[in-house]
Amino acid sequence: MTRKLFWRTRKKSPSARNLISLALDDVRSILNSADIAKEWAACAPRLSELCQIEDGKTGGVNPGDRRALFYLVRAFRPARMLEIGTHVGASTLHIVAALMRGGWEQIPRLVTVDIEDVNDSPHSCWRQVGLAKSPKQMVEELNATVEITFVTDDSRHFFATTKETFDFIFLDGDHAHETAYEDIVNSLEVINKNGLIVLHDYFPGGRPLWSDGPGLCGPFTAAEKVRATGVATKVIPLGSLPWPTKLGSHVTSLALITKSR
Repeated sequence: MTRKLFWRTRKKSPSARNLISLALDDVRSILNSADIAKEWAACAPRLSELCQIEDGKTGGVNPGDRRALFYLVRAFRPARMLEIGTHVGASTLHIVAALMRGGWEQIPRLVTVDIEDVNDSPHSCWRQVGLAKSPKQMVEELNATVEITFVTDDSRHFFATTKETFDFIFLDGDHAHETAYEDIVNSLEVINKNGLIVLHDYFPGGRPLWSDGPGLCGPFTAAEKVRATGVATKVIPLGSLPWPTKLGSHVTSLALITKSR
Protein backbone atom coordinates (compact mmCIF):
# COMPACT_ATOMS: atom_id res chain seq x y z
CA MET A 1 0.00 0.00 0.00
CA THR A 2 1.45 3.32 -1.00
CA ARG A 3 1.51 6.35 1.27
CA LYS A 4 -0.99 8.14 -1.01
CA LEU A 5 -3.48 5.30 -0.84
CA PHE A 6 -2.99 4.98 2.91
CA TRP A 7 -3.89 8.58 3.56
CA ARG A 8 -6.89 8.39 1.21
CA THR A 9 -8.32 5.48 3.21
CA ARG A 10 -8.18 7.32 6.55
CA LYS A 11 -11.79 7.64 7.71
CA LYS A 12 -11.62 10.63 10.02
CA SER A 13 -9.35 13.24 11.51
CA PRO A 14 -7.36 12.03 14.53
CA SER A 15 -8.85 12.69 17.94
CA ALA A 16 -7.67 12.24 21.51
CA ARG A 17 -11.21 11.71 22.79
CA ASN A 18 -10.60 8.08 23.82
CA LEU A 19 -7.31 8.68 25.64
CA ILE A 20 -7.19 8.67 29.41
CA SER A 21 -6.29 11.93 31.14
CA LEU A 22 -3.35 11.66 33.55
CA ALA A 23 -0.95 13.84 35.52
CA LEU A 24 2.69 13.11 36.29
CA ASP A 25 1.76 12.49 39.93
CA ASP A 26 -0.59 9.71 38.82
CA VAL A 27 2.28 8.03 37.00
CA ARG A 28 4.65 8.43 39.94
CA SER A 29 2.07 6.80 42.18
CA ILE A 30 1.97 3.79 39.86
CA LEU A 31 5.75 3.47 39.69
CA ASN A 32 5.97 3.61 43.49
CA SER A 33 3.10 1.20 44.12
CA ALA A 34 3.91 -1.20 46.94
CA ASP A 35 1.35 -3.72 45.67
CA ILE A 36 2.80 -3.83 42.17
CA ALA A 37 6.30 -4.01 43.66
CA LYS A 38 5.29 -7.22 45.45
CA GLU A 39 3.99 -8.68 42.20
CA TRP A 40 7.20 -7.68 40.46
CA ALA A 41 9.31 -9.33 43.17
CA ALA A 42 7.35 -12.54 42.73
CA CYS A 43 7.99 -12.86 39.00
CA ALA A 44 11.27 -10.97 38.45
CA PRO A 45 13.55 -14.02 39.06
CA ARG A 46 11.73 -16.04 36.41
CA LEU A 47 11.79 -13.14 33.97
CA SER A 48 15.54 -12.71 34.48
CA GLU A 49 16.02 -16.42 33.83
CA LEU A 50 14.05 -16.33 30.59
CA CYS A 51 15.08 -12.89 29.36
CA GLN A 52 18.86 -13.17 29.30
CA ILE A 53 19.20 -10.10 27.11
CA GLU A 54 22.17 -7.98 28.07
CA ASP A 55 21.45 -4.28 27.92
CA GLY A 56 23.23 -2.43 25.14
CA LYS A 57 24.03 -5.57 23.15
CA THR A 58 20.80 -6.19 21.23
CA GLY A 59 18.87 -2.93 21.00
CA GLY A 60 16.23 -4.46 23.25
CA VAL A 61 14.40 -2.41 25.86
CA ASN A 62 16.66 -1.93 28.91
CA PRO A 63 15.86 -3.78 32.18
CA GLY A 64 14.57 -0.70 33.99
CA ASP A 65 12.17 0.16 31.18
CA ARG A 66 10.96 -3.45 31.09
CA ARG A 67 10.07 -3.15 34.76
CA ALA A 68 8.29 0.16 34.14
CA LEU A 69 6.18 -1.45 31.41
CA PHE A 70 5.25 -4.23 33.84
CA TYR A 71 4.08 -1.63 36.38
CA LEU A 72 2.08 0.34 33.81
CA VAL A 73 0.33 -2.75 32.46
CA ARG A 74 -0.49 -3.94 35.97
CA ALA A 75 -1.90 -0.53 36.89
CA PHE A 76 -4.07 -0.06 33.78
CA ARG A 77 -4.95 -3.74 33.27
CA PRO A 78 -5.70 -3.61 29.54
CA ALA A 79 -7.81 -6.46 28.20
CA ARG A 80 -6.50 -5.85 24.68
CA MET A 81 -2.96 -4.62 24.11
CA LEU A 82 -0.86 -3.79 21.04
CA GLU A 83 2.92 -3.62 20.75
CA ILE A 84 4.57 -2.16 17.65
CA GLY A 85 8.17 -3.39 17.48
CA THR A 86 8.68 -6.89 18.92
CA HIS A 87 12.41 -7.08 18.15
CA VAL A 88 14.06 -9.61 20.51
CA GLY A 89 11.03 -9.80 22.80
CA ALA A 90 12.40 -8.10 25.90
CA SER A 91 9.41 -5.80 26.31
CA THR A 92 7.03 -8.46 24.97
CA LEU A 93 7.88 -10.93 27.72
CA HIS A 94 7.43 -8.36 30.48
CA ILE A 95 4.13 -7.18 29.05
CA VAL A 96 2.89 -10.77 28.97
CA ALA A 97 4.08 -11.34 32.54
CA ALA A 98 2.01 -8.37 33.68
CA LEU A 99 -1.04 -9.44 31.68
CA MET A 100 -1.01 -12.94 33.17
CA ARG A 101 -1.09 -11.72 36.78
CA GLY A 102 -4.89 -11.60 36.72
CA GLY A 103 -7.61 -9.08 37.38
CA TRP A 104 -9.36 -9.39 34.01
CA GLU A 105 -12.88 -10.55 33.26
CA GLN A 106 -11.64 -12.19 30.07
CA ILE A 107 -8.39 -13.72 28.89
CA PRO A 108 -6.17 -10.75 27.99
CA ARG A 109 -4.84 -10.45 24.47
CA LEU A 110 -1.56 -9.06 23.14
CA VAL A 111 -0.87 -8.40 19.46
CA THR A 112 2.81 -7.71 18.82
CA VAL A 113 3.87 -6.47 15.39
CA ASP A 114 7.27 -6.34 13.72
CA ILE A 115 8.33 -5.80 10.13
CA GLU A 116 10.59 -8.87 10.43
CA ASP A 117 9.75 -12.46 11.32
CA VAL A 118 11.00 -12.26 14.90
CA ASN A 119 10.69 -15.97 15.66
CA ASP A 120 11.31 -18.41 12.83
CA SER A 121 13.43 -16.68 10.21
CA PRO A 122 17.15 -17.59 10.06
CA HIS A 123 17.67 -13.83 10.03
CA SER A 124 15.56 -13.15 13.14
CA CYS A 125 17.30 -10.67 15.40
CA TRP A 126 17.46 -13.03 18.38
CA ARG A 127 19.56 -15.43 16.26
CA GLN A 128 21.75 -12.66 14.87
CA VAL A 129 22.71 -11.40 18.33
CA GLY A 130 23.23 -14.89 19.76
CA LEU A 131 20.28 -15.19 22.14
CA ALA A 132 19.15 -18.62 23.29
CA LYS A 133 15.42 -18.12 22.83
CA SER A 134 13.06 -16.42 20.40
CA PRO A 135 10.34 -14.10 21.70
CA LYS A 136 7.76 -16.86 21.19
CA GLN A 137 9.87 -19.41 23.06
CA MET A 138 10.32 -17.07 26.01
CA VAL A 139 6.58 -16.45 26.21
CA GLU A 140 5.77 -20.14 25.90
CA GLU A 141 8.18 -21.04 28.70
CA LEU A 142 6.49 -18.46 30.91
CA ASN A 143 3.34 -20.63 30.61
CA ALA A 144 1.35 -17.47 30.10
CA THR A 145 -2.43 -17.51 30.29
CA VAL A 146 -2.54 -14.80 27.65
CA GLU A 147 -3.69 -14.88 24.04
CA ILE A 148 -0.73 -13.61 22.05
CA THR A 149 -0.42 -13.11 18.31
CA PHE A 150 2.89 -12.38 16.56
CA VAL A 151 2.31 -10.40 13.37
CA THR A 152 4.92 -9.91 10.65
CA ASP A 153 3.95 -6.66 8.94
CA ASP A 154 4.90 -3.01 8.73
CA SER A 155 2.91 -0.86 11.13
CA ARG A 156 1.30 1.23 8.39
CA HIS A 157 -0.25 -1.79 6.71
CA PHE A 158 -1.21 -3.37 10.03
CA PHE A 159 -3.12 -0.30 11.15
CA ALA A 160 -4.77 0.06 7.74
CA THR A 161 -6.11 -3.48 7.81
CA THR A 162 -6.74 -4.39 11.45
CA LYS A 163 -10.30 -4.60 12.70
CA GLU A 164 -9.22 -4.75 16.35
CA THR A 165 -9.17 -2.00 18.94
CA PHE A 166 -6.92 -1.79 21.97
CA ASP A 167 -6.82 -0.47 25.53
CA PHE A 168 -3.05 0.06 25.70
CA ILE A 169 -0.57 0.56 22.84
CA PHE A 170 3.23 0.45 23.18
CA LEU A 171 5.02 2.11 20.25
CA ASP A 172 8.63 1.05 19.73
CA GLY A 173 8.84 0.55 15.97
CA ASP A 174 10.44 2.65 13.26
CA HIS A 175 11.67 5.87 14.92
CA ALA A 176 11.77 7.99 11.74
CA HIS A 177 9.56 10.96 12.52
CA GLU A 178 7.15 10.37 9.62
CA THR A 179 6.55 6.75 10.59
CA ALA A 180 6.36 7.59 14.29
CA TYR A 181 3.79 10.28 13.49
CA GLU A 182 1.66 7.83 11.51
CA ASP A 183 1.94 5.25 14.30
CA ILE A 184 0.64 7.78 16.85
CA VAL A 185 -2.18 8.98 14.62
CA ASN A 186 -3.18 5.43 13.72
CA SER A 187 -3.06 4.44 17.38
CA LEU A 188 -5.55 7.19 18.17
CA GLU A 189 -7.95 5.59 15.70
CA VAL A 190 -7.84 2.14 17.32
CA ILE A 191 -7.52 3.07 21.00
CA ASN A 192 -10.46 2.25 23.25
CA LYS A 193 -12.08 4.62 25.75
CA ASN A 194 -9.70 5.56 28.59
CA GLY A 195 -6.86 4.00 26.61
CA LEU A 196 -3.16 4.77 26.92
CA ILE A 197 -0.34 5.10 24.37
CA VAL A 198 3.25 4.61 25.54
CA LEU A 199 6.26 5.76 23.51
CA HIS A 200 9.76 4.36 23.75
CA ASP A 201 12.86 6.35 22.80
CA TYR A 202 11.18 9.69 23.46
CA PHE A 203 13.98 12.22 23.87
CA PRO A 204 12.53 15.61 24.94
CA GLY A 205 13.74 18.24 22.50
CA GLY A 206 15.73 15.52 20.74
CA ARG A 207 18.47 15.99 23.34
CA PRO A 208 20.61 13.07 24.58
CA LEU A 209 19.48 11.31 27.75
CA TRP A 210 22.69 9.32 28.23
CA SER A 211 26.35 9.74 27.40
CA ASP A 212 26.52 6.85 24.93
CA GLY A 213 25.11 8.64 21.92
CA PRO A 214 22.99 11.46 20.48
CA GLY A 215 19.32 11.88 21.18
CA LEU A 216 16.65 10.61 18.83
CA CYS A 217 14.37 13.19 17.30
CA GLY A 218 11.75 11.00 15.61
CA PRO A 219 9.25 10.15 18.38
CA PHE A 220 9.56 13.62 19.96
CA THR A 221 9.06 15.40 16.63
CA ALA A 222 6.15 13.11 15.78
CA ALA A 223 4.38 13.77 19.08
CA GLU A 224 4.86 17.52 18.68
CA LYS A 225 3.44 17.36 15.16
CA VAL A 226 0.34 15.59 16.45
CA ARG A 227 -0.20 18.36 19.00
CA ALA A 228 0.50 21.05 16.40
CA THR A 229 -2.31 19.73 14.19
CA GLY A 230 -4.77 20.48 16.99
CA VAL A 231 -5.14 17.03 18.53
CA ALA A 232 -5.64 17.46 22.29
CA THR A 233 -2.80 15.21 23.43
CA LYS A 234 -0.29 15.63 26.22
CA VAL A 235 3.05 13.83 26.46
CA ILE A 236 4.28 12.85 29.92
CA PRO A 237 7.97 11.82 29.84
CA LEU A 238 8.65 9.50 32.77
CA GLY A 239 12.03 11.14 33.23
CA SER A 240 13.54 9.14 36.07
CA LEU A 241 12.42 5.78 37.46
CA PRO A 242 12.67 4.53 41.07
CA TRP A 243 15.13 1.84 39.91
CA PRO A 244 18.18 1.69 37.60
CA THR A 245 17.80 1.73 33.83
CA LYS A 246 21.12 2.00 31.95
CA LEU A 247 24.66 3.33 32.32
CA GLY A 248 24.25 3.60 36.09
CA SER A 249 21.33 6.01 35.77
CA HIS A 250 17.62 5.92 36.52
CA VAL A 251 16.80 7.85 33.35
CA THR A 252 14.17 6.46 30.98
CA SER A 253 13.04 7.33 27.46
CA LEU A 254 9.51 6.10 28.12
CA ALA A 255 6.71 8.63 27.76
CA LEU A 256 2.93 8.47 27.92
CA ILE A 257 0.53 10.04 25.46
CA THR A 258 -2.66 11.07 27.25
CA LYS A 259 -5.55 13.45 26.72
CA SER A 260 -4.64 17.05 27.50
CA ARG A 261 -8.07 18.00 28.82
